[in-house]
Amino acid sequence: MAASAATKSLLRLSSTSPDIFPLLPSAASSSTLCLSFRSCSIETCFLGIHLANPACSKIPALRTRSTGRGLRIEAVARPTILVAEKLGEAGLGLLREFANVDCSYNLSPEELCVKISLCDALIVRSGTKVTQEVFEASKGRLKVVGRAGVGIDNVDLQAATESGCLVVNAPTANTVAAAEHGIALLTAMARNVAQADASMKAGKWQRNKYVGVSLVGKTLAVMGFGKVGSEVARRARGLGMHVIAHDPYAPADRARAIGVDLVSFDEAISTADFISLHMPLTPTTAKIFNDETFAKLKKGVRIINVARGGVIDEDALVRALDNGTVAQAALDVFTVEPPPKDSKLVIHENVIVTPHLGASTVEAQEGVAVEIAEAVIGALKGELAATAVNAPMVPAEVLSELASYVILAEKLGRLAVQLVAGGSGIKGVKVVYTSARDPDDLDTRILRAMITKGIIEPISSVFVNIVNADYTAKQRGLRICEERIFRDTSPEIPLDSIQIHLSNVESKFASALSDAGDITVEGRVKDGIPRLTLVGSFSVDVSLEGNVILCRNTDQPGNIGRVGRILGEQNVNISFMSVGRTAPRKQAIMAIGVDEEPNKETLRKIGETPTIEEFVFLKL
Repeated sequence: MAASAATKSLLRLSSTSPDIFPLLPSAASSSTLCLSFRSCSIETCFLGIHLANPACSKIPALRTRSTGRGLRIEAVARPTILVAEKLGEAGLGLLREFANVDCSYNLSPEELCVKISLCDALIVRSGTKVTQEVFEASKGRLKVVGRAGVGIDNVDLQAATESGCLVVNAPTANTVAAAEHGIALLTAMARNVAQADASMKAGKWQRNKYVGVSLVGKTLAVMGFGKVGSEVARRARGLGMHVIAHDPYAPADRARAIGVDLVSFDEAISTADFISLHMPLTPTTAKIFNDETFAKLKKGVRIINVARGGVIDEDALVRALDNGTVAQAALDVFTVEPPPKDSKLVIHENVIVTPHLGASTVEAQEGVAVEIAEAVIGALKGELAATAVNAPMVPAEVLSELASYVILAEKLGRLAVQLVAGGSGIKGVKVVYTSARDPDDLDTRILRAMITKGIIEPISSVFVNIVNADYTAKQRGLRICEERIFRDTSPEIPLDSIQIHLSNVESKFASALSDAGDITVEGRVKDGIPRLTLVGSFSVDVSLEGNVILCRNTDQPGNIGRVGRILGEQNVNISFMSVGRTAPRKQAIMAIGVDEEPNKETLRKIGETPTIEEFVFLKL
């Protein structure tokens, strides 16, 4: 509010309340108006200000502070939000009610760095890179970055966290739009809509050339049964298709409720007539559809991808199209966007392409705008954001004391999920803490969050922390319960051990199953180093770093040497080794830490060692 307007409004108010006098803001702090009074009520002052000068209604908050001359009211300046890419009007309307909004599109990196020092929040889509330089240029003023959409590859999360900036996204609003686009591509591909349209516009009439295929009775494999995948499955069943799905961590009961069978990866790709991709892009899924995968497909299969371009090896797909393994493909996403103009995949006659339109409906765009606006406003108000993707809000003293246990918790979760065999999904997680402390003196929120992070992140593109851990777990049907057991140790040590139990799951390493049938792992912190101390019913002592090979073998001389020789011949360096056994000459678990990831041939040789009954390789 301008100083002159403030003066007039306060003078009008002071005619009825002579004890009020204005404290005019200086030029250096013109965004804050200060008032002081001695005898009038706070309600009178607030009412008088707003009636006398309607411009003051734009001020979102008034602070009161005691001074030697009475009570001081400070009208706090509205925050400034920079919207760097187009946003729906519904979202902009919400933002403008709360803050000053600067809509500046197509900024160069240099222009963004200049503007950002004057902004409290930044909203982007996928086109603006929010780099470390941007956070440095903000000089600590930037409090929130909102990504209007799901993926946050264009935001430097590490730099955001280091600068104390919260990052939020809008993960739910475009679910239906993406699913509908997947179905649109499915039907258009089956009936050659794009090719026939181009042919007619070229003056041709080629009815015989563009004979399509029916969807009724055909098998659709949905690869990734999350929000979008499950919505595609619902719609495909409405088209009369038989739907199967692969997602090792999807709840089987949710799939059954839709009428979908969860199957293994190989069964899905080898039996499907159509394959629709809805998996996140992670190190595990990158180029998962490659030459080796395409060789397992049913000849003449048709592929749809509205997820992430990087899950397909595009050169391998071109080869599969050329040799007839894949009859057609319909693609909305690409490894590089936009793809090169001379891309063999884009110009292939049996491929339909769209320029990443999955979320491009009027309704979805408005929904994303509202969702991100609400998240940014809430974050600026200091509220916990369910869609936050960084910056766990934990008191510094708690974080300092639990630092080693935070690492232990995440790595135990990461290890446990790698022991799960695909197909059954994770039903429930129980975490057991042993400690000498009173429960009220042990804040385990961050530990639960990091266990959730360890379980979910290896198989998802979602970033998990204490802010969104419970929300993320609930969205994926993951039920986490905690139990505390008193153990008479030193109360100076916050925790004696952390144990994770995954119930009602199949294990790819049978020895990890406890007597109760749960996958069980336990860890402790020793001399500040997180260590694995229990697998199933076997005691071990393994440093949780790098990679680990777990082997169950007959306890007899020579086992260590045999496995060590195989690794040595392949130049795989062993960092540590531990053996846990039930009794001499009976069953034993050998845990071997390795610096490098062994290749398939090395792992095959380990598995063929006569005394090795089972083994598993784990990335930590």
